[in-house]
Amino acid sequence: MAWEDRTPFEAIASLYGLTEPAVIQLMRAWLKPASFRLWRKRVSARVTKHAKLRDPKVLRGYCPTQYKR
Repeated sequence: MAWEDRTPFEAIASLYGLTEPAVIQLMRAWLKPASFRLWRKRVSARVTKHAKLRDPKVLRGYCPTQYKR
């Protein structure tokens, strides 16, 4: 979930109980150094990684073309 750009940190926290610093620490441990740097650069520039900064029209965070149950 952390790798995907549209999933906010708040969603990760609600599902897994991991705070943003814990997710960053986990990603640092599991990714190669270059991959971690690229991810951090990408996430730092993303408004969508924080629920309060997201467009209110984006309710669930999934792609409208994705399979719905």
